[in-house]
Amino acid sequence: MYQVISYIKFLFKATNQHGVHSPFMYDFVTKCLYDKKRYDAYEKLKNYRFELKNSTTTLQVTDLGEGSKVLHSKVRRVRKMIKASSSSKKESRILFRIVNYFNIKSVLELGTSLGMGTYALALAKKNSKIITIEGCPNTSNFSKAQFEALDIKNTTFITGDFTIIIPRLKDKTYDLVFFDGHHNKAATIKYFESLLPKAHNETIFIFDDIYWSKGMTKAWEYIKTHNDVTVTLDCFHLGFVFFRKEQAKEHFRIRL
Repeated sequence: MYQVISYIKFLFKATNQHGVHSPFMYDFVTKCLYDKKRYDAYEKLKNYRFELKNSTTTLQVTDLGEGSKVLHSKVRRVRKMIKASSSSKKESRILFRIVNYFNIKSVLELGTSLGMGTYALALAKKNSKIITIEGCPNTSNFSKAQFEALDIKNTTFITGDFTIIIPRLKDKTYDLVFFDGHHNKAATIKYFESLLPKAHNETIFIFDDIYWSKGMTKAWEYIKTHNDVTVTLDCFHLGFVFFRKEQAKEHFRIRL
């Protein structure tokens, strides 16, 4: 119910590209988010989703975060997980376009799940470096096996608790960080703050499910007002954060 009410409020406040006056953000919205071109990678994403939706595999799942609002059993069918806890078709395509548009070379993803979003990130630039972290060993191993079968070379899978893994990351900076795990206010803020030192002027942070709960929305509001953040873009399911010091501090809501 919270999500439904939040979406109605969002629709009243949100706009399209005509409500964006920053040239940088206007180009991002019109040339990337609203890009209608049919990329060849979309077919690969479609095929991957199709395989997962028809998979007979079951996984013993370990939830280190808030878990699923739909799937309550610890033993879950992959074909049900893809519907409940993976990046949607629209989100996957957006992730692909963002890596393409900004020429992203290094990505950190928190929350691999079945690798739907990971695959989109990896397909955009074959010479990019993707690091994806998943708390559940069985889920991580399953996704890694799928990528090996697809011969994806630019993705490194790490299994473990984000709190433990993040301090061990050796990369000094990332061009893109995708927060897609542990949908909890305190945890989201903690991961955000712990990864701030790895952001440079052009880095983009993307937060999934910012209206997943009241706590996640409060985390989003905290992030928006953080001193290091200049521009944010709220697309309801996804929240985009920019650190460009040359930009005036602004917050946008855009319908996708």
